[in-house]
Amino acid sequence: MIHALFETPSAYRPTAAEMAAPVPPVKAVLFDFSNTIFQMIDLEAWLRRVGAASGREGMVEEDGAVAEIARQLRDAFRLPAVAALQAGRDLSSEQHRRAMRGWWGHVDFLRGVEETAYRELTAPDAWLPYCDTEPTLRALRARGLRVGIVSDFAWDLRVHLADAGLEDLIDVCVISCEVGREKPDPQLFLKACADLGTDPRATLMVGDNPVRDGAATACGLRAYILPAEQRTGDRGLAEVLRLVA
Repeated sequence: MIHALFETPSAYRPTAAEMAAPVPPVKAVLFDFSNTIFQMIDLEAWLRRVGAASGREGMVEEDGAVAEIARQLRDAFRLPAVAALQAGRDLSSEQHRRAMRGWWGHVDFLRGVEETAYRELTAPDAWLPYCDTEPTLRALRARGLRVGIVSDFAWDLRVHLADAGLEDLIDVCVISCEVGREKPDPQLFLKACADLGTDPRATLMVGDNPVRDGAATACGLRAYILPAEQRTGDRGLAEVLRLVA
């Protein structure tokens, strides 16, 4: 076993031979879901859907209504009681629903129609792939790489993959609500690698959160962290293809 004065905390122990050998080429890529390969429809579109489904269309149409609702959402999210509800919300659909109801109950437009709002949040077409998601996934598939998703998500995100026609491009989904763990728990990354049948040291994790997604490095994976931007154009996923070339 190799010892070092300044050791990096890790959840794996490569052998001495592995430590001395070249880093293995990437054979599999894991993606975070939200804000990495898919994004939710914009706030105004979601509010209009909620309004149409709840008979509150007129409240959204008023001048400045969307900006005011956005302000109330931001302010409510900062309330200590609301913030406390968000901890562990993606461990189950029940916890997530409770967290959203506790938040939206402070917003005039959403109060009383929380269940309708939740249905519109989880609708299959409420989450859309970035314009470079499908080309990137297809290119990885063409190169023979295995592809998976590791996501903190409170419901079955496969419905969004299916709605976008991309389900056949993903080999494995490891979702927090299904395994009862959230990133940065190393077991999520290790499970994804095991399900793919790939060596963690030959796997790349792509996400937008350096703490949650970057934790994959403690399991032997490599990580590529995207800027945490609310992108309206391509997500910059072409860089992934360069990294696995």
